[in-house]
Amino acid sequence: MKATGEDSSSMALLLGIENDPVRAFLLLYLIITVLSIIVFKLGFAKKLPPLKAVVIYLFLIIGCLPLAFFGIGLPVAEGLMVAALILIIYKVRLHQSKKEKG
Repeated sequence: MKATGEDSSSMALLLGIENDPVRAFLLLYLIITVLSIIVFKLGFAKKLPPLKAVVIYLFLIIGCLPLAFFGIGLPVAEGLMVAALILIIYKVRLHQSKKEKG
């Protein structure tokens, strides 16, 4: 079964899922994993002991595998990019606000 533009997300097509599906899937998995870690770190992460942090990130990396499969046909990576951008803007403005007050 070949992936076509009709049933693939724009990120999957951009990575070349039609020409080299294995390489494109691995790149999509890597992108989704990195973006998930960024979103988790910016939005939800708290200070944890090192072993607990390793366990959390290990489960996050494993959990990105089904997201990568969904990311072939659905805009998962694109949604994570938007979430990361919103959280980055929020953190920058929060930092500026705290800097002005104190």
